[in-house]
Amino acid sequence: MQTYTTKMKVKELRDKFPILSTCVYGKPLVYLDNAATSQRPAAVSSKWNELVNTRNANIHRAVHRLADEATREYEGARDTVKAFLNASSREEIVFTSGATASINLVAFSFGEAFVHEGDEIIVSVAEHHSNIVPWQMLCERKGASLKVLDVDENGVLQVEKLQELISQKTKIVAISHISNVLGLVNPVKEIVKICHDHGVPVLVDGAQGVVHEKVDVQDLDCDFYAFSGHKLYAATGTGVLYGKKKWLDAMPPYMGGGEMIGTVSFSGTTYAPLPQKFEAGTQNLNSTPTLVPAIAFVNEIRADEDLAAEQKSVLEYVLGALQENKLIHLYGVPRRTEEKAPVFSFTVKGAHHEDLALILDKMGIAVRSGQMCAEPLMDRMGVTGMLRASFAPYNTLEEAKYFIECLNKAIGMLI
Repeated sequence: MQTYTTKMKVKELRDKFPILSTCVYGKPLVYLDNAATSQRPAAVSSKWNELVNTRNANIHRAVHRLADEATREYEGARDTVKAFLNASSREEIVFTSGATASINLVAFSFGEAFVHEGDEIIVSVAEHHSNIVPWQMLCERKGASLKVLDVDENGVLQVEKLQELISQKTKIVAISHISNVLGLVNPVKEIVKICHDHGVPVLVDGAQGVVHEKVDVQDLDCDFYAFSGHKLYAATGTGVLYGKKKWLDAMPPYMGGGEMIGTVSFSGTTYAPLPQKFEAGTQNLNSTPTLVPAIAFVNEIRADEDLAAEQKSVLEYVLGALQENKLIHLYGVPRRTEEKAPVFSFTVKGAHHEDLALILDKMGIAVRSGQMCAEPLMDRMGVTGMLRASFAPYNTLEEAKYFIECLNKAIGMLI
């Protein structure tokens, strides 16, 4: 068997992504905005094109061959996701348009069933807006209140204060697996146990977590887990909500329409069994099956020890380089490197984050600047915005070194 070096394996990995050969401003693209959306491997694009061009038909409803094949592709994706998350049954996997839609579904349907005036919901200060605003809307609708779990100065979640926040009025805790700003891996299993000891269910926003961590929902014992396909190399407009069957059975539908019904009459309507109960209307039938090649890709790279070593070297290099520069303030400093995903958000003394992002763009480097849809966290840290560089397995150590070199040049130009 031929043996490849780590560098060669990363090159082979990059060859699966056509966009990575792109040049911007005459320079090779260094794409470091993966926390916003990942790039797509050719297998994902091919699957989408295949379905659009050869199996484009509405699912579940017709008996003709195209509809049957399209249905098999769509439902096959459900089986793939079920195995990927180690859910107890395929009925616990609901397809949505993304993590935002998944969280909104729970906030509405769980809220309708279980939240009343005077009740409480707990989120953390480090949540994405998608895991804050739906709960605020629920609280406004129901007369409930929102309580906030804080982080320390390094961005570490103050789990020890969770016990104090939980009361007999607490109906649900919603927490991110990994912050899209801080890049810190939260102790979700510990949080779930604390909450369950008080009889409180937990929703986990896994938009970043499922990308960087192996997720076993039975081991975590979380009640809900939400993620987006587009951050996991699948097509945009795809998402997943895992929910324990006992909760999904007890929750009313989020939307009404075709597919989610059992029978319809003007004297009353019955609802379809899980998961169709929460999948009203025509689903994203051509894009959802791209979760299959995307998950196959994730499983492949996670099984490769050489690629894992390369990713670790990238993380350690960038973490060290950012901490060494006295002008840079890094948010999300881990106690151990194992608690850090390759997501780095920081500010530079004397330089505006957007100016830095614009200069880096001219050097071929795509990063994110601003509030990263986490305004309460920005307020907590006393800043108006940050610069974020987020890495994927297809990013090389050479790209990481080029990023730090260009960042230092940009800082020198501004201060």
